[in-house]
Parts: sequence; C-alpha cells; structure tokens
Amino acid sequence: MPLAKALDDLQAFLGERLSTAKPDLDAHGLSESYFAPAPPDAVAWPETTEEVSRILQICARHGVPVTGYGAGTSLEAQAQALQGGVTVDFARMNRVLTLRPADMDVTVQPGVTREALNEELRATGLFFPVDPGANATIGGMAMTRASGTTTVRYGTMRDNVMGFEAVLADGRVIRTGSRARKTAAGYDLTALLVGSEGTLALVTEITLRLHGIPESISAGICAFPDMASAVNAVMDTIQMGIPLARIEFVCRETARAFNAYAGSNMAALPHLLVEFHGSPESVAQDAARFAEIVADHGGSEFQWSSNTEDRTALWAMRHNGYYAILASRPGARAIVTDICVPISQLARAVEETQADIAASGIPGPILGHVGDGNFHAILLIDPENTDDLDRAKALSTGMAERALALGGTCTGEHGVGIGKKAFMTAEHGEAWSIMGDLKIALDPGNILNPGKLVPGN
Repeated sequence: MPLAKALDDLQAFLGERLSTAKPDLDAHGLSESYFAPAPPDAVAWPETTEEVSRILQICARHGVPVTGYGAGTSLEAQAQALQGGVTVDFARMNRVLTLRPADMDVTVQPGVTREALNEELRATGLFFPVDPGANATIGGMAMTRASGTTTVRYGTMRDNVMGFEAVLADGRVIRTGSRARKTAAGYDLTALLVGSEGTLALVTEITLRLHGIPESISAGICAFPDMASAVNAVMDTIQMGIPLARIEFVCRETARAFNAYAGSNMAALPHLLVEFHGSPESVAQDAARFAEIVADHGGSEFQWSSNTEDRTALWAMRHNGYYAILASRPGARAIVTDICVPISQLARAVEETQADIAASGIPGPILGHVGDGNFHAILLIDPENTDDLDRAKALSTGMAERALALGGTCTGEHGVGIGKKAFMTAEHGEAWSIMGDLKIALDPGNILNPGKLVPGN
C-alpha cells in the first residue's frame, strides 16, 4: 500500500521522530472548535529544512496527504488531517536563527512561539507585535494570516512577514521576499503564502519585521450604556488621529464571564479595553483626550494605568476571554464566529447580531477588535444536541452574510480551513476559482492540507 511504503521510507531517516502511536495521532486530530476529531495516520517531527523536503518528496511520490502543525490553536480545523496521511509537527524546529537589531528584523523557524520570540528579544529593546491571544507558533500565525489585539497599530502577519524559506509539495525548497523594505521584483510570493494555510507549501523559515518597545505604555478600561455608544467613541477616536495600540470591546455577557472566571469586578455593561504606546507625555495626553471622547458618548470614567502588573492583568483577562466564555456554560463547545466589517458598519453589525442571538436561544457573548471592525460571537452549544448545532450554524451563516452585505469579510483573522469554505464564492466570486488554479499549479497531487481553503480540494 502507498501509505505503508511511505511510512517505511520516512521511518528510515526519522526513526523515533515518526510516530503511529494512538495517543500522538489523537492529540494531533483535535480542534479547539466544534469540529469532529480527524487524526492523521502518522506524525513526523522534522528538525531541518532538508528533512521537510525529504518528507514531502516521499509523500508526493506515494500520494500521501501532508498537514502542517504548529501549536494546534487554529479555530477552523486548519491543522486537522481530514484525509489522514502524515502530520508534520514543527515543535523541534523552534529556534531563533538570526537576529539583526540594526535592521529591526529576525529570522526564525516556524515552531517558535510568539511568547518565546519576545522573550528572546527582550534585551534588544525590540519586540514582535502581532498578538492573537493564544501562544501560537509563528509558522501557524503566518499560515492563517493572524492578527489580534495590536493590529490597529502594528498590522497583521501580512504586514510583518518579510520573507519565507518554504518547501513545495514536490520537495523543492524556495525563498521568497527579501530583507529590503520594498521591492518591485516580480510576483509577491511571500504575500501569496501568508494565509495559505499550508495548502501551497510548508514554511521552514520566516523573516519578520520587528518594532521598538515603547518608552511608555498605559492601558485602561471604561463602560458604556450600550454597544453603539462604545463603537461611536472608537470611531471618533480613530478619526481624531489618536494613536491607539489596542482597543478591544466586550459585551455585557462577556463582562459577566470575565467576573466569574478572572475575579474581576466589571459592571454588566459593554466595555472598551484600551492601550496607548509612546513617550510618558504622549501616552498621558492620548489617555486624557480619549477620556474626553468616552465622556461625550456617555461612558464611565476611563480608568487607566501605566503599571505593568495592572496592564498584564487586563490583557490576560482579555486573552482568556474564550475560555472564560466557555466556562460560563460547563460542558459546552463553541462555534467561534469571526466577521470583519468597515468600522462605520460595526455598530449595526453588532446590534443586528445581538438581536439574532437573543432570538435563537443560543448563548453568544461577543468580544472583538473594535479598532479593526472585527468581532467574534462565541456561540455555546451542547455537543450532544444537534438542534443547538443547527441553530448555531444558522447564526454563523447569518453573521457571515451580513458582513459581506456590509462590505466586509466572513473571516477577519481565523482563516478559512473548512469552517468558512461555504462563504468563499459569495465573498470572492470567480477569484476563488483562481485560488484553486494556483493550488493545482503548485500542488498538482493535492497532498498539502487537502480539503481546506480552496474549491475542488
């Protein structure tokens, strides 16, 4: 059998770094969302680009599917092996390879996590800003075009990846991009691979743009009588040019979940969580101007602090929001929505979504990156109740359709995987078929993460 022969060939050079043990397979077949387990037939742990190349050469020769794996935190089943085959786990390729402080860039292997990278950078006065909340790997973040709480100031992975070393489906190794700050040399293959979800290549090195650690950071929180007031305050803040580093919002149900999970004392109202970066003087001025805008929109007193412990506690609470919401309904699983709309349409999108959730009977607390127009409803379902799942899927579909009607997207940061494929034709039209053509051109055997992202896959 092709699979058995491929595994024999892989075992010959990987040895104990190829596993077919059930616990390893099961661990790599899970999702943090509602998708059913989909384990691979084997898990490989390469240590070099050469080994990744050999893995793909063997799997291409035998027609065996290959799925890349980082920390397993993706929410649309990107890392699940839907058609079996070999999962390539990059946990052993986790080194910071070359740090160039003068150029403010760094080259890393894909298994490095964002927290480990920033720990390595601490003494340089630089940091990597993209913060999706989970301690994801850099490779996984690049492949899903991740963003998160700091996007409003520092951009997404699209803005911070400068180049790749990548292995194509047939085992060829390529390099994309350069360390120059701009180029006009040919197709932008780096941008093509960012967000490709492992369907076009497996990346083995990533060169990233770094940023200076701000001299001063302050963060704060304030409550509003309703979500529209909070969103309008954000719109005014952005239009006035106040440089926000983070600006998150949570609904009243999420505030209650934070209180129960983290022991906070938030009023049962919508809240904004805000952070400013800059000099001590500019941070104080920005916070004062923001407080005036909050008051103009009926918000509570803006409570802010430059104390590291206070800021850490605030953002730890926000990053654990998903788990806080899950804990509010013990035993539940979540369908996590991820729409993004133009900022001018955000209040409407949120209010109409809240009305739909209330009518459905499904709990669905909302939180999101208000500065980007991106928000998530965490739809909590009983995994044994098929009616719950059907109603939650209907809500998710309605949210995606609303986002597209308002000029937005069905996924702001979580990616497509299998969960968002149903909306790709409506969002992209004929351009989605072009994505399929690119997939065929680079992976004619359809071995790289089959079943994900593109049509006919």
